[in-house]
Amino acid sequence: MFTPKRNASALEDELGNIRATTMNFRNIHEHGTLLAKYLETRKAIFIDRLKWQVGQVDGMEFDQYDTPACQWVVLHEFGEVLGGVRLLPSTATCGIYSYMLRDAQRGILGGLPTDILFFEAPVKPRIWEASRFFVTDNVSSARRLAVQQKLFHRMTVTAKEGGATSILGIVPSIWARWSRRLGVGATPVGAKFSIEGTVSQSVLFNIQK
Repeated sequence: MFTPKRNASALEDELGNIRATTMNFRNIHEHGTLLAKYLETRKAIFIDRLKWQVGQVDGMEFDQYDTPACQWVVLHEFGEVLGGVRLLPSTATCGIYSYMLRDAQRGILGGLPTDILFFEAPVKPRIWEASRFFVTDNVSSARRLAVQQKLFHRMTVTAKEGGATSILGIVPSIWARWSRRLGVGATPVGAKFSIEGTVSQSVLFNIQK
C-alpha cells in the first residue's frame, strides 16, 4: 500500500500547482490537448532518450496497450506534462494482446524475457498492470520525491476505484533503495532483466488497505 511519509501540507507546498488527472477514452474530450501532450512526453522519454523501439506517429509514442481498456494518470502544471503512468486491468484484451507482462510471458513481445514472472501471469479483475511510469527531468530535485509520491498515490486511487486490490508493474532494479523514500511497499515477483541497458524487475503492489 502507498503511504506518504510526510504530512499532506508539506507535500502540497512542494507540489505547487501540479495537478493529477486520470484520463480514459470516455473523458479525454474534457481535457483539451492533455492526452496528446502526454504521448509526446512519452516519446521524448522512451524513444528519444531511452531509444526504445516502440510505435510513434506525429511526435507521439504509443503501443497496443493504449486502448479504451486503459487509463492514463498524468501529472501536469501550467500545460506541461511532468509525469505519468498507464493502468490496464489484467482482464483486458485487444486482438492477440492482453497486458504487457502476460504477453511477454507468452512470448509475443520482442525484447522482454518469457520468465518475467515467477508465476503464471494472472487474469483477474482485481489485478491491474502499471506501465510507462515516468517523471520528467524538468521536475527539480527539490520536489521530485513529492511528485513521485503524488503519482503513486493517484495511480493507487485510480486502480482501487476500478476494483483493483493489487498492481503488477516493472520497476528499476534499484527499487528496494528508493521505495523506502517513497513509502511504497512492493514484492519482487520476477527475475532481474535488462532493457536497453536498464536493469529492471517485476513487482507486485498490494493496494488493498
